[in-house]
Amino acid sequence: MASHAAEPRRPVRRSSYIYSFIFFALILFLSHLWLVRLPYYWDEAGQFVPAALDILHGGSWIPHSATPNVHPPAVMAYLAAFWRVAGYDPVSTRAAMLLLASGGLLAAFLLAIELSREVQGAPAFLVAALVAASPLFFAQAMLAQLDAPAMLFTSLALWLFLRDRIRPAAAVCVVLVLVKETGLVTPLVFAIWLAHERRWREAAYFLAPAAVLAVWLTILFRATGHWMGNAEFLRYNLYYPWHAVRLAMAFLRRLYYLFVADLHWVGTLALLYAWRRSRIFRSRSWRIAWWLVAAHVALLTVLGGAVLERYLLPVLPIVYTAMVAGLSLYRRVPQLVSTGVLLAGVAACNFVNPPYPFPYEDNLAFTDFIRLHADAADYLAHWYPAARVSTVWPLTAELARPELGYVRRGLAVRPVPNLAPATLEGMDWSKVEVLVAYSRHWDPRFSLMHYAPLVRFRRRFYGHAPNATAEETRARVPFPIAAHFERHGQWADVYVNPAMPETPAAAWRTMQAWGGSSQR
Repeated sequence: MASHAAEPRRPVRRSSYIYSFIFFALILFLSHLWLVRLPYYWDEAGQFVPAALDILHGGSWIPHSATPNVHPPAVMAYLAAFWRVAGYDPVSTRAAMLLLASGGLLAAFLLAIELSREVQGAPAFLVAALVAASPLFFAQAMLAQLDAPAMLFTSLALWLFLRDRIRPAAAVCVVLVLVKETGLVTPLVFAIWLAHERRWREAAYFLAPAAVLAVWLTILFRATGHWMGNAEFLRYNLYYPWHAVRLAMAFLRRLYYLFVADLHWVGTLALLYAWRRSRIFRSRSWRIAWWLVAAHVALLTVLGGAVLERYLLPVLPIVYTAMVAGLSLYRRVPQLVSTGVLLAGVAACNFVNPPYPFPYEDNLAFTDFIRLHADAADYLAHWYPAARVSTVWPLTAELARPELGYVRRGLAVRPVPNLAPATLEGMDWSKVEVLVAYSRHWDPRFSLMHYAPLVRFRRRFYGHAPNATAEETRARVPFPIAAHFERHGQWADVYVNPAMPETPAAAWRTMQAWGGSSQR
């Protein structure tokens, strides 16, 4: 591919958008078909699904089944409306989110077309393939969380803005800030850019999203007494990040994920090559896009205690488009090889975990986490339905709340703050009936994070207290293991107090096993 002068836009029939949406929806639904029955994962179970159920059952826009926080209610209201039509079920939830993700894939495709007008061929199809294959997008596409919907409305707003459709872009930005509060950065970038061009009246349109978000924050404050919904959310997401070391590490982590992780470095080399050898990124459209990427990364660096990669989804299509534009300047053989390596590498990272800790939701490791917990919950519900289970969140919620899809009847739980060695050593074991210990985070046996200076660094600046390994837990828990579950390096162990009165189910199991323990 070689660059050429931009061609005038040709009108596009509405039916083309509809057919494109159907095409992308088929890809996403078919590729996720084997996952749609999975119960809810982590923040789905702890925040977004309970908040949506509060809207469905009581019409409450401020959640009471979960801790209120600053997140606007648009996605939760959308889920509640979808459930009212299709019924409440994890399958319905997955379908609802995949529909939004299909729109996000279409928006990324359209944005890539707009940004690649000086690139010969059909680069937007490669961009769409990279987004669809991206481990981050593939996972988030089906999860009831805010970042894939935020990608949809960010990409759509930027596409409209670059086409100079100012009012529709401003309207989309209003929806964006009701999806996620950090989406406010997008209309602010647009307003500043238009003000720089002295288009004051059009710039004023992009103040509307800020006004709408202010209304939501006022409603939240009047209901909870906190602008962020609760004091802890404010402390963790606003005050905690403001430390020089944590700010620097958050910024580096953002750059690492966008430009290095998941074989992104292959595309980054092409991007840098194009930056030096071409003027492709100096157009007005690309300058606006890069300002949006920079503003988004900056905002997420100074806000948010959890440095989660999913927060970068809204700008990922821009980065992939830049990489593909850079690849277009390679000669044919290097271009084909680099494109194949980048696409295959991105797809492979859905299944291959990195050699360092990462959130399970960054690839398909989250499905192992869900299935592991579903196996443990099924075991406990069958053999120890009357026992009080001591464990850590989110398994506490999964066992106690049947609506999350893990158990048919809620089990009694006793929350444990963490599974660090010191916590296990300080427990009063006479009061524990059943303990479930499991791997909450990816921690491979051979990892740089086990290097003593890095351990001390994480403890000093992040208060990191690593959970005990399976071996360390077994050395500290004075109970026998009743069941062991493992999936691709993740594990869960069920310990049962021998002094606990046996339930009829457990007694029957003991007779069947003739004194042996159940191992899975």
